[in-house]
Amino acid sequence: MKHKFYFFKYPLIFWLITFVLIPSSAIFAVVFFSFHPTNFFSLPLTLSNFKKLFELHFVQIFLNSLFLAGGATIISLLLGYPFAFILSWLTPKKKKLALFFIILPFWTNSLIRTYSLVLLLGKKGFFNNFLLALGIVNTPLELLYTKIAVFIGLVYTLLPFMILPIYSSFEKMNKKLLEAARDLGASSWNVFFRIILPLTKSGIYSGCLLVFLPALGMFYIPDILGGSRDILLGNFIKDQFLFTRNWPLGAAASLVLSLIMIVLSTLFFKEKKIKFVHE
Repeated sequence: MKHKFYFFKYPLIFWLITFVLIPSSAIFAVVFFSFHPTNFFSLPLTLSNFKKLFELHFVQIFLNSLFLAGGATIISLLLGYPFAFILSWLTPKKKKLALFFIILPFWTNSLIRTYSLVLLLGKKGFFNNFLLALGIVNTPLELLYTKIAVFIGLVYTLLPFMILPIYSSFEKMNKKLLEAARDLGASSWNVFFRIILPLTKSGIYSGCLLVFLPALGMFYIPDILGGSRDILLGNFIKDQFLFTRNWPLGAAASLVLSLIMIVLSTLFFKEKKIKFVHE
């Protein structure tokens, strides 16, 4: 049986080496070169690019990135967890319909969907017009080009990545355990914290990972909705490669983003391994 999969194995290895390993190795090698205004990078080799990452400007960008990405992850979790719970209790027909509407936004380019939020959040947008019509506010709210707009954009774009892993955990959960706990007199809080939450922990970890990491690198959402006031790590990397043309510094910042991804992924798979051993 193993020989049947060789046809798929070698093209996959070729793809990973050609389009992942070689480009990533080249970018990381650039970290040790010096900045050159016309050639992008040049000799001599240096470690100054790493030192620049400890300057106050980059530290502020890094902390701001963690704040926005972490906030978007928490909001997505608070919204996605109950949604996934309700979704898991729907009838099969309603589940298919709900999943269809969750996946439907992916049929449209995320950049176009982000621009659509400008129409909703602007001073003359739908949201402000709705509040003015109801008399809730007397003047339009300043929503666009604020941190609130960036949070809305990140959550709007990444919320399905939180819902789907948690929903998968709910689907795998044996719902008879909930009935047994209630029959034994357990309160709703005890059922949630002692049964539901532990059994869906892997889905929470997966969802948080799938939201947090992309949120760090999504440069176009802060550009469009934040007016470039809130620079994320992804914006900084994009600016170094496309505008400043300081490839070594951009590569060093990319290395930081990759290290964050590796650390979080390692912690996630370590947790999965521990859970598997206990089971």
